[in-house]
Amino acid sequence: MNSPTPMTVVERERKFDLDADQPVPRLDGVGPVAAQREPVETTLHATYFDTPGYRLARARTTLRRRTGGGDEGWHLKRPVADEAREEVHLPLDSGTDTVPEGLRELVESVLGGEELAPVVHLKTVRRSHDLVNAEGAVLATLTDDQVSGETAGDVLHLDGWRELEVELAPSADPALLGTLGDALVAAGARPGHWPSKLRRLLGDRVPSDEEAPGRRSNAGDVVVAYLRGQLAAVREHDLGVRRDDEDSVHQLRVAMRRMRSALTVFRHVLDRAATRGVSAELKWAAGELSPARDTEVLHAYLAERLAGLPAEALVGDAAARLDAHFEQQATEARARAREALKGGRYAALIGSLEQLLAEPPLTARAAEPAKAELGRAIERAHRKLSRAVERLGELEPGPDLDAGLHEVRKKAKRARYGAEAVEPVAGKGLRRWQQSVKAVQRTLGGHHDSVVAREVLRDLGGTPGAFSYGVLYDRELGRAAALHQRFTEQWREVSPP
Repeated sequence: MNSPTPMTVVERERKFDLDADQPVPRLDGVGPVAAQREPVETTLHATYFDTPGYRLARARTTLRRRTGGGDEGWHLKRPVADEAREEVHLPLDSGTDTVPEGLRELVESVLGGEELAPVVHLKTVRRSHDLVNAEGAVLATLTDDQVSGETAGDVLHLDGWRELEVELAPSADPALLGTLGDALVAAGARPGHWPSKLRRLLGDRVPSDEEAPGRRSNAGDVVVAYLRGQLAAVREHDLGVRRDDEDSVHQLRVAMRRMRSALTVFRHVLDRAATRGVSAELKWAAGELSPARDTEVLHAYLAERLAGLPAEALVGDAAARLDAHFEQQATEARARAREALKGGRYAALIGSLEQLLAEPPLTARAAEPAKAELGRAIERAHRKLSRAVERLGELEPGPDLDAGLHEVRKKAKRARYGAEAVEPVAGKGLRRWQQSVKAVQRTLGGHHDSVVAREVLRDLGGTPGAFSYGVLYDRELGRAAALHQRFTEQWREVSPP
């Protein structure tokens, strides 16, 4: 029997507190709201699942099984943007006390090998008011919730816990949320302190977010904060890869490369001996993702270049054969990426990253002022990049020069990612350098794409449409030469940071 396919929606909402004796504010006439309909009362029972250490809650993710109301079922929620959360649904019969495998897999990177179990039960008596426009279409829903709950077996009598929530309809203008929120505050409601009912009930059992580093932070604080942000990005895009979301493989690979670059560039802040192993595993994981991303990019690149040929250079079904060449590769590469994320080696990597950030192996230099210490690290990265550029003069045109240019590109990317970590304490000079290096990296990225494209065109040379591929190969030779020249000119403009 096939498992049901999860349904995904994006919800936009705000929460407010309201004193027990206050009436529900009226929003008739606010913005496009023509009427606030009479309330519909429902009783909701929700069981929330998490690990003993509340790993999901700490990752701002909730997983529940809820009965009652029009959307009863299993719900997995995570933030995707300001005031927006992505919600994945499965029907109630997907499981009772056991989380459906389809949802558990989506949060695997957060669990750290721990088991999910019920941690909280909430009962909510909800009175829902639809807010409609002049044509009667629902723009948003205002709910008045009376909540009680229990956690870890201890009943909590939360007298006076009353919560208002306004949620936009999917088709509503996102700006309406601010308009309605302002009107609720003007009517006596207070912006909610807690992002969810679960977090309110758990309180300080879940640690609050780390304070963002500032200009007076030390080097260790800045580097660790950057790595924490990238680990959060890994978890976010890990979920996208498992669901085959567009661009998720690319974003996940970038987050891993940023972490690895930081561990290398700031090796005087985080003990390199302690981070070398996790850095190697990040390289492995990014490598498992690379075929999926590289195939996608190369296919799009060659398809666009082929479409740009004059009609007389297009022979037979050259475009269709190009598509066929990549389609099977892309399917296999995406499957490889998903399998890597399901394996024990990847789970161990996530656990190692969590341990690294829980107890960062800071050196004595980590206590130094961030701007000075991290600035020296970027200067070292620039010198390594400069030496790689100098070595290009020793290489003959052809494969060796192509490989040398690719090495420069990798060092430019590493240096640029390192500079991203320093942004909270950086001055304008570093930002100008970062933009210059980014331009160099992009030019060399185009050069590398051209080199790899020629390899594919050679492979296609013996198939129908070979003439078109040959014409394109010749054009790629010219394009690579032009990009090499552009890089040379751009590098002259790159000054040390």
